[in-house]
Amino acid sequence: MGTGLTQARWTHVALPTGDLDKAIEFYTTLTPLVVVERFADADGESVWLSNDKQVETPFVLVLVSFNKDKGGQLGLLHPFAHIGIEVPERSDVDEIAARARDLGCLHWEPRQMPPPVGYICALKDPDGNVIEISHDQQVFDTVRRLWGN
Repeated sequence: MGTGLTQARWTHVALPTGDLDKAIEFYTTLTPLVVVERFADADGESVWLSNDKQVETPFVLVLVSFNKDKGGQLGLLHPFAHIGIEVPERSDVDEIAARARDLGCLHWEPRQMPPPVGYICALKDPDGNVIEISHDQQVFDTVRRLWGN
């Protein structure tokens, strides 16, 4: 089968995890990401997560659980390094922060930051990676405005 790829594209970020099922539960519960596909081989298993039905510009978070690392906490993105997810409403940040607080994984309380950062909070995934949730950061809108979409 041929590819529809016509130019080089940034397609994914890959992170190790010590507990794939726990990581999938975290991302599919507290972020808009859904499971695209799961894989397994003799070395371990992995999953691709993305925005639901993101067909035009696919971008995937790959979580990889190597058999030799199972049970460990393998976070690489901390204390400030993070994955950013922008939400459409300020109340979305507060709602996600409240759920994360209840689950014991809220890293930064919601706070208003100067432009271009916007209103943010941050979560820690089961491996300790920081996931920033933002509103009014305008990454999505700015790129679309500057590049004409």
